Amino acid sequence: MMSTLILLTQLASTWFLVGLIWTIQVVHYPLFAAVGLDRFVDYEAAHARLITLVVGPVMLIEAATAVLLITNRPPAIPAWIAWTGLALVAVIWISTAAIQVPAHGRLAEGFEAAAHARLVGSNWIRTIAWTARGLLLAVAIWPLLQSASTRV
Repeated sequence: MMSTLILLTQLASTWFLVGLIWTIQVVHYPLFAAVGLDRFVDYEAAHARLITLVVGPVMLIEAATAVLLITNRPPAIPAWIAWTGLALVAVIWISTAAIQVPAHGRLAEGFEAAAHARLVGSNWIRTIAWTARGLLLAVAIWPLLQSASTRV
């Protein structure tokens, strides 16, 4: 039962982040260029502060459940799914720390087209990784859904 709760918590946190990252990638980050040079530093500071409140706790939950799923997965879930999911979390966190956070750091000093382009372009790493995690978890949950439907 606990393993199913871990999987469902991971599924919910990951799909929340999938929706968020696609919104950021397609809408939010591209609109940075439209803020205006005179207001951009304040805008970037507000973005960094507010997005952390939204994404930080959910990323921590996702990472914790990815680790827990390695040793506490439902019997119907193959080990490769848990390990692949954890590897994708690592890709996301490394990309965030090594690429996106430094790009935001440059933008915090003022809008710079090259830093903005690097942010938007490199964010595809996280967008693809989170989408892959969401799809992987959809595959993982399928046997549990089938099992539950046969008991109803």
